[in-house]
Amino acid sequence: MGSVGAGADEVAGERRQLINVAYRLLGSVTEAEDAVQEAYARWYGLPRSRRAEILSPGAWLTTVTSRICLDLLGSARARRERYVGAWLPEPLPDRTEWDHGGYGDHTGGTAPTGPPDPADQIVLDESVATAFLVVLESMTPAERVAFILHDVFRYPFAEIAGVLGRTPAACKQLAASARRRVDVARAPVPATGRADVVRHVKEAWQTKDIAALVGLLDPAAVMTADGGGMVGTVLRPVEGGARIAHYMIAIADRAPGLELLERSVNGAPGLVARRAGVVVTVASFDVSDKRVTRIWAVRNPEKLRPWARAI
Repeated sequence: MGSVGAGADEVAGERRQLINVAYRLLGSVTEAEDAVQEAYARWYGLPRSRRAEILSPGAWLTTVTSRICLDLLGSARARRERYVGAWLPEPLPDRTEWDHGGYGDHTGGTAPTGPPDPADQIVLDESVATAFLVVLESMTPAERVAFILHDVFRYPFAEIAGVLGRTPAACKQLAASARRRVDVARAPVPATGRADVVRHVKEAWQTKDIAALVGLLDPAAVMTADGGGMVGTVLRPVEGGARIAHYMIAIADRAPGLELLERSVNGAPGLVARRAGVVVTVASFDVSDKRVTRIWAVRNPEKLRPWARAI
């Protein structure tokens, strides 16, 4: 894992890869950054002579970061039990859009200033799609680590064994078990088709056209919201297209001045709601047969921090 060489610049250059690994393992930008920071702290805490003996700092840092994430995942279940309502992964904006004035009122076009945001370093692909990250939450910590490191980042099981403290054969079994949890049978909806459905949802929501919303939602659709106990939202998933449509209209009635924007969320078409210039909700969608089957709405302000710079 990683490239050979122990130069300071080369070691620092591993940060982007480590953030990408950690976010996929944890589903949290904040926790991913903390894990990577801890890994670097351990690296620089080594005696210089010990660091000189390590031929591949990238491999060492990836192993340590993954172990830190493994420990965090092990304690996540208890933390989730204390979490108010449903827990969802932190949504990611697409920097390529807002760096060129693609967000907001289209007047600036100026890249954000200040220290780099960890979210900026995350590569947006199918392995950070909200639906994919939600499936990862159903895995055991060991399954998730084995699956992400092998299937997403192509690390060999011999190296993953060093992370998990198991044999390569056992790690292979873990990855296979995790793979069975991932729905690989259904062909993904093309981005254009998904974007069209999301756009129609936005239009129906804005005009409070409940009949149109019901038509766009699968009868068995499920909407899950994450407010973290910090803002008002449903604590349990809303099930059924008609119930979701009525709930969305009720939200629009209670929040005059709510502005809806079509934005890339974790690399897929989504919606961002803002009020008085502040992002209050980021919604991801799963689409099948031109209908929305799942909606994941993140309202926890702590999970929307990257969007404060993006919008």
